[in-house]
Amino acid sequence: MVSLFDQVAEENQPLAARVRPRNLDEYFGQTQIVGPGKILRNMIERGQLSSMIFWGPPGVGKTTLANIIATHAKAKFITFSAVTSGIKEIRQIMHEAEDNRQFGEQTLVFIDEIHRFNKAQQDAFLPFVEKGSIILIGTTTENPSFEVNSALLSRCKVLVLEQLNVNELVAMLKHVLNDDRAFPKQTIAISDENLHRIAEYADGDARTALNTLELATLNSPEKDGIIQVADTVMQELLAKKMLFYDKTGEEHYNLISALHKSMRNSDPDAAVYWMTRMLDGGEDPLYIARRLIRFAAEDVGLADTRALSLTTEVYQACQFLGMPECDIHLTEAVIYLSLVPKSNAIYKARLNAAKDVKQTMNEPVPLHLRNAATKLMKNLGYGKDYQLAHFYEDRLTDMQTMPDNLIGHTYYHPTDQGNEQAFKQRLNYIQQWKANHHTDTQNHSTQPK
Repeated sequence: MVSLFDQVAEENQPLAARVRPRNLDEYFGQTQIVGPGKILRNMIERGQLSSMIFWGPPGVGKTTLANIIATHAKAKFITFSAVTSGIKEIRQIMHEAEDNRQFGEQTLVFIDEIHRFNKAQQDAFLPFVEKGSIILIGTTTENPSFEVNSALLSRCKVLVLEQLNVNELVAMLKHVLNDDRAFPKQTIAISDENLHRIAEYADGDARTALNTLELATLNSPEKDGIIQVADTVMQELLAKKMLFYDKTGEEHYNLISALHKSMRNSDPDAAVYWMTRMLDGGEDPLYIARRLIRFAAEDVGLADTRALSLTTEVYQACQFLGMPECDIHLTEAVIYLSLVPKSNAIYKARLNAAKDVKQTMNEPVPLHLRNAATKLMKNLGYGKDYQLAHFYEDRLTDMQTMPDNLIGHTYYHPTDQGNEQAFKQRLNYIQQWKANHHTDTQNHSTQPK
């Protein structure tokens, strides 16, 4: 029996809680896993559940799916919280689940935000998942590859939930307006245009869309028993768009990756867009500036020698000005890096040399390349037969500077991009000169070979 107090409490719940889907027919989005004939729908309808983790951004229906499964499953349903669930409590309940399994009763364990559980807490579930004592359903906004123990992860099926598109959100909002649980004893009038505006503002987050719709109704006037959602109210509510951006999570790395790859692909518009997403999401401008400095060396290199100095200057400008003033300087650098010629020859030279360092014997530095800082060192031959290039007419010598086991190994292979053409020509000249000349140590003279 529902009491008056229960009814009042239910009416005071947020709209998203009042209209939470009770079955898959009321669930919007995620057709890739819950559409007709899809994997999760089949599992739910057949009652053939296995441990799984729902991974996706906020407001896409992860917890709702878990509740729908709990409603359909003929199993004992237990929820755990990372804050209140200690190892002792987890193990006690898991052992009870094991005992219940012996009598044919299945236990479904729901862990919201499983990424907040530490390693010890996650390990406590592992043996019971392995034995089939429980069916574990976890939800996370973080990449489970990094946040869930590999042993536990390998025993769970990971289902990726995606942001809802605008059409799905509009369909959901229209469904909610016809749901008796949404606005009891009230009639809401809102245009299709404003429903689309809410859907676009929500950025794929159903919870945000529902909260915005509720705020719009609460702040709109009522006339003849009908709440008319006005355009002026919508403009005020949608004035500031909240971006989903986690400065320490995967979205942080996804966006900086998109920025790098857009600049590398010489697309200034895409690069400026991704940079703006980061800045407007609250990213530290100095972090972006540091990544631009790295890009200038890794992806531009000697194809444009101005790139490194420009990005360093932009970093200094960001230090002096901070946000919001330094956004223009960052934009200038991003566009510059997008448009200049690209070369990763410097980056590849470093990798090639590192490979030799790891895979070959680290021979001693040749004596003639060592500094004779003391008399003893000089007596041991340090610096003997060293050829100082400045003493020779062409400022070049054929002196060996590689260790014996790496003679002939080359790392830097310049491209024909931008200024690097000139470096390539210079390198070719040096190589040909050394192949055709012999330098005398004693007389600082050069003889043709």
